[in-house]
Amino acid sequence: MDGDTRSFWRGRRVLITGDTGFIGGWLSLALHELGAEVTGLSLPPPTTPSLFETAALSTRIAHRHADLRDLEATFAALADARPEIVLHLAAQPLVRAARHDPVDTFASNVMGTVHLLEAARRTGSVRGIVAFTTDKVYRNHETMQAYREGDALGGLEPYSASKVGSEQAIDSYRQAYFGESGRRLAIATLRAGNVIGGGDWAADRLVPDAIRAFSNRQALIIRRPDAVRPWQHVLEAVGATLLLGRLTLEQPGLADQAWNFGPAEGDSRPVGWVADRLAAHWPGASWRHIPDEGGYEAGLLAIDSGKARELLGWAPRWDVETALDRTVAWYRRWHAGEDASALTAAQMRDYGIVGG
Repeated sequence: MDGDTRSFWRGRRVLITGDTGFIGGWLSLALHELGAEVTGLSLPPPTTPSLFETAALSTRIAHRHADLRDLEATFAALADARPEIVLHLAAQPLVRAARHDPVDTFASNVMGTVHLLEAARRTGSVRGIVAFTTDKVYRNHETMQAYREGDALGGLEPYSASKVGSEQAIDSYRQAYFGESGRRLAIATLRAGNVIGGGDWAADRLVPDAIRAFSNRQALIIRRPDAVRPWQHVLEAVGATLLLGRLTLEQPGLADQAWNFGPAEGDSRPVGWVADRLAAHWPGASWRHIPDEGGYEAGLLAIDSGKARELLGWAPRWDVETALDRTVAWYRRWHAGEDASALTAAQMRDYGIVGG
């Protein structure tokens, strides 16, 4: 990450929704290291353990417990924090959980986003928003054609549909309230690939499931070994968020749109390939295929980050092999007793998020 982006965040008032989550935890720690004034807004950590607790994030940022499904609580949090930039990561992020509880997923992902936008509309200090959605917002035709930002959106299961709904809500607020006829507030939506890294303990995600299974000398269960996903390290997403956040203030006309940030071409790999790569770190580790017929889940998915490369000069730094090796190293060292915050900061320095 360039020095201008690093220096931009020093002393900046930032509110992060979802700071108790996996990506939100990495982003909160990065902003703390960069000297930002960070307020976190979220529900309690969704897993035990969690990066929020193991990295003692509550001692590094001003955390506030609130539910984005509560409009007045969301408004009160923004009014108190008076952020210049809001980084919106809070969501129900799991495909299978969405299938089991679509009502909560739509409430969290669509109405939670609407409430945040409405609170930002009422809070005069807010000048920029970066909102995480997902690579799964595209209407998937199950080909290896990489989707671009102008391709049609459309969710074929509750999780992706809820994220399409959040994108549509954002676009409506852009046009109705934050466009040329209203108050100028840039909203960038960030569509990342399948994000991996240390500190993720969610269920039904390949990498944390593998770490749990292999560490306990158990076979990893895989639902769809042939499914192809665009894998990328969490620091790629963190760096992209920090870049977009800066641009919402410095170049709002450029930032105020949707952006893909995915791995390099060729780094979309099958689930089975990733499982083999992870298993190679544990002697005797293995995985088994047990099909799941519980509903639709994309088989092939790839996104094209050409717009970010051309207009922002952005490119991924770590290929999928490096991302997996760094992830395994983080968990192994944490299991050996090393401090989660120090491990995370060290990888941020290696990647170039922070200096050192």
